[in-house]
Amino acid sequence: MLGRIANLLKAFLNMFIGSVERQNPEALLELEKENLRKQISSFNQGLASHAALAERLMGQVRKLESDQNDLKAKTSALLKSGNRTAAAQYALRLQTVERELAENRTQLEQAERTYNDMIKARDVAISTARAKIENLRGAIADMRMKSAMAEMHEMAAGMIGEIGGSGDTLNRLHEMVEEERQKAAGRARVAKDSIDMTEINLKEAEMNALADQALADFAAREGLALESAQPSQAAPRMMGSAGETRAAEGTAEKS
Repeated sequence: MLGRIANLLKAFLNMFIGSVERQNPEALLELEKENLRKQISSFNQGLASHAALAERLMGQVRKLESDQNDLKAKTSALLKSGNRTAAAQYALRLQTVERELAENRTQLEQAERTYNDMIKARDVAISTARAKIENLRGAIADMRMKSAMAEMHEMAAGMIGEIGGSGDTLNRLHEMVEEERQKAAGRARVAKDSIDMTEINLKEAEMNALADQALADFAAREGLALESAQPSQAAPRMMGSAGETRAAEGTAEKS
């Protein structure tokens, strides 16, 4: 029972951590960068220890090479002087030195090869890790940008759906304005149709007749001849009798 509870708690903890990681990928990336720096530092320490070993081998090789040259010179000198016993002892020591020198040279060569391989492996690992980090940084930035764009599109889609809805305030306002405009247009039409144009037309005809008479009187006083003009519209003849009678009387008096 306790094991099952522990597993359940671990599962919830993993879910919580996974959710936090998904919400904060930048923090996780920074943590991995810090881990990479620590690994590089630890690797460099091991590389420094290996380089120190190679330096010790190199120092031993140089010392053995010096001993070899010295023993060669002594053995050759003793042999030339006829001291074979001493020359043989130096020759034996020379063999030991040369054997150690060969072994140290082999070890030094292997150490140098290993050191170079370790440097190459470190550089490749660092380059690969940095490339992954840069790709992840670009991917995170792209993810943030696309998430923001998706949210904007979703907001725009929601606004369009709300604005286009039947219960939208703008739609109701448009309907009210259209209704009032149509009512106002109907009232204006009714008011226009209710106007009695008969009296207005009579007044207009009377004013036109008086104006023509005044013009005729002015032309008669000044001795000007009026050209006959075509009437622009057929005026009612109701006012004609009085006007024509007055015009005829004025003409008769002048004649």
